[in-house]
Amino acid sequence: MKTFTLPGTSLTVPAVVSGVMRIQDKSDAEVRALYDAARESGIDFFDHADIYGDPMFACEARFAEALRLSPAERAEITIQTKAGIVKEGPYFDFSYEHILESVDGSLAALKTDYIDILLLHRPDALVEPEEVARAFTDLEAAGKVRNFGVSNHTPGQIELLKKFVKQPLVANQLQLAPTHAGMIAQGAAMNMPAIDQSITRDLGILDYSRLHDMTVQAWSPFQAPSKKGMFLSNPEFPELNAVINDLAGSYGAAPEGIVAAWILRHPASMQVVAGTTNPDRLRAIAAGADITLTRPEWYAIYRAAGYIVP
Repeated sequence: MKTFTLPGTSLTVPAVVSGVMRIQDKSDAEVRALYDAARESGIDFFDHADIYGDPMFACEARFAEALRLSPAERAEITIQTKAGIVKEGPYFDFSYEHILESVDGSLAALKTDYIDILLLHRPDALVEPEEVARAFTDLEAAGKVRNFGVSNHTPGQIELLKKFVKQPLVANQLQLAPTHAGMIAQGAAMNMPAIDQSITRDLGILDYSRLHDMTVQAWSPFQAPSKKGMFLSNPEFPELNAVINDLAGSYGAAPEGIVAAWILRHPASMQVVAGTTNPDRLRAIAAGADITLTRPEWYAIYRAAGYIVP
């Protein structure tokens, strides 16, 4: 498994992350099998959020209850969680009180003394960055959170936080897949206003992330647009699947691995968040981290996904 030092931290992290948002109804044995598959594949990074499961913190609690990690084993892994979404509204809450309450809930559910990385889950339109800064400072001082980041934030929203937050914002978790790659494709069609691809919808977040050493964590890497499910083996995406399957045959890999390789081929040092609960599928995705696609292969998937090379 390819690893790198997460900029702004002392953490050595894998290119593929295990996202465990769907484990609430899994048995202890099933959760352990997924965890073991992750560790065997070189994945020691697990992505959570307070809202995953019902009630709040349910998936975090299931993770801890099923695995019962010793202090030594806990120290071997990176646990990331998120805060800021209130399901009952729904609304967003980046207040000092809510952030601290959420972290305390996650710590209790996960049965751990610290969170390695805390992300603000989605932008709060009523954000008061001074409140966020105070929360982060107090959480770090108490030893409850060691590193901080965001999810689904724009460059301007990040800059607003950084005006007050003293800790590095080390990651931005963003939706990214061959079928959802506007953040990559827009720049390729720059100065071509007649092409829809040229429209800036994310305000240059990919270039911003690279300039500011923020790691992009790609969520929903297999999701088709418009709620069409996965694009893999989906008859609505014949050209894309044909290219991916051909490359899978060439590399002796699963299609999932080729998709992971496509994301990781980008030089931004991204991470792929794999939300599967199937151990074999997780192994297949992880194996993609060891595949380096050529430029022609990468662009073949890019074009097959519907993007234009002018």
